[in-house]
Amino acid sequence: MSLKGRTVFITGGSRGIGEAIAIRAAADGARVVIAAKTSEPHPKLPGTIHTAVAKVQEAGGEGLGLVLDVRDENAVATALRAAADHFGGIDVLVNNASAISLTGTLATPMKKFDLMFGVNVRATYAVSQAALPYLLRSANPHILNLSPPLNLDPKWFGNHVAYTMSKYGMSMCVLGMAEEFRGKVAVNALWPRTTIATAAVEMLGGAPLLSASRTPDIMADAAYWVLTRPREVTGHFFLDEDVLRDHCGVTDFDAYACTPGVTPTPDFFL
Repeated sequence: MSLKGRTVFITGGSRGIGEAIAIRAAADGARVVIAAKTSEPHPKLPGTIHTAVAKVQEAGGEGLGLVLDVRDENAVATALRAAADHFGGIDVLVNNASAISLTGTLATPMKKFDLMFGVNVRATYAVSQAALPYLLRSANPHILNLSPPLNLDPKWFGNHVAYTMSKYGMSMCVLGMAEEFRGKVAVNALWPRTTIATAAVEMLGGAPLLSASRTPDIMADAAYWVLTRPREVTGHFFLDEDVLRDHCGVTDFDAYACTPGVTPTPDFFL
């Protein structure tokens, strides 16, 4: 299968993993919608919806940039309608937008708690809900959430219970929607086995963690494999490395290393 001619709607796609998935889809000739908040250059963060669209077009796809706060359900509905009108439908939704704070209970202000739940849980649910009427008209529709495998071991909660709950909320959307729409829409999760060189990782660990991470391309290549499966492949919690090793024949992952030869740092949830 191919993503050629298919419309892929990506939240938070102006940089990092979302942008990498957009570029990989565009290489197939996909129509990619970059829905994110950043329309003007940010002093500390790279990329805008416009720079991401330019990269999509350079890669061979069609691009559309939409300014979107995923916490606003009315804006979400408007953006999906605009995307569907512009490209004639929606075939794939990638819930990539996320907020992170690896803080304990006493160090997590409720404003930060609300941000993580608003972006990670509520927005994933709201964007999926608004996209489903369009996806149900697609020949091979997919929802892909960038969220971890569900694991109730207390060690994943003890250090940052609010963040864990919010990311697991995204994963629970996969669990429930995959069953609800089985045979109609594929709903899966994808998560990295190692840290990925993104702005969030740089914020958490600085240059040392970045140098011991993998590039976003590994997630993009794994996402591409998932999104080109038939819709019967649903309800899975995929790991990027496992997808590429088990299904794509990749044995040397040094090509994805920010620093070849350096053992990458395991992801926080693995």
